[in-house]
Amino acid sequence: MNTAPSTAGNGVPLIELRGVTKVYGTGSAAMPALRGVDLQIRGGEFVAVMGASGSGKSTCMNILGCLDTPTSGQYRFQGIEVGALTRNQRALLRRHYLGFVFQSFNLLNRTSALENVELPLIYRHAGAPRHARALRALRQVGLTGWEHHTPGELSGGQQQRVAIARAVVTQPLVLLADEPTGNLDSARSVEIMELLRSLNRDDGITIVMVTHEPDMAAYARRIVHFRDGLIERDHPAGGKGA
Repeated sequence: MNTAPSTAGNGVPLIELRGVTKVYGTGSAAMPALRGVDLQIRGGEFVAVMGASGSGKSTCMNILGCLDTPTSGQYRFQGIEVGALTRNQRALLRRHYLGFVFQSFNLLNRTSALENVELPLIYRHAGAPRHARALRALRQVGLTGWEHHTPGELSGGQQQRVAIARAVVTQPLVLLADEPTGNLDSARSVEIMELLRSLNRDDGITIVMVTHEPDMAAYARRIVHFRDGLIERDHPAGGKGA
């Protein structure tokens, strides 16, 4: 089966969840994390996902990132039923179409910024241009001149920029960001959100971001609120991302 999603403008949502449930455990120990979620995300959107701990937002993100599978319901990525893919095919979908940014940066401490950004290209067996592509990605996030510094020589905001460069160097269709400002102070948080907004507006990358912070969610164009495993509200952000 060809796992490559079509990027043609055929009107199919980039991401679509239909009646998705996720239950952990069985019998009396069963704990429902998602209770029948319907969600559509079009290409080019910037969506903030909010909700209290245990609301289901992180479980939903794990399913979107092909890191977990629904108990029932359907997850379609540009019309392809992800549940019908093998484990290896889902890994290829992650590798070629998704980028990930985490709260804790997840950088290799003894490795330079440039080498950290090159890693996804190595996994994809990219050839000689990978060095130049990594340099471009670092320039894209404003880190020209910092290529050979290790994470320990960078500020928290700079480390997150390296992490974002690593996520976008493969030119993913979707960037999944899980609390990307959670370990940063207010000033660095604004810098990262401005960068994400630029990647969305100028480069057309679809962004889905989990956050607890209303000020950060305001940079998105749309906010989806989870509560008790369901989407409680879904509305335009109407703030800084409008």
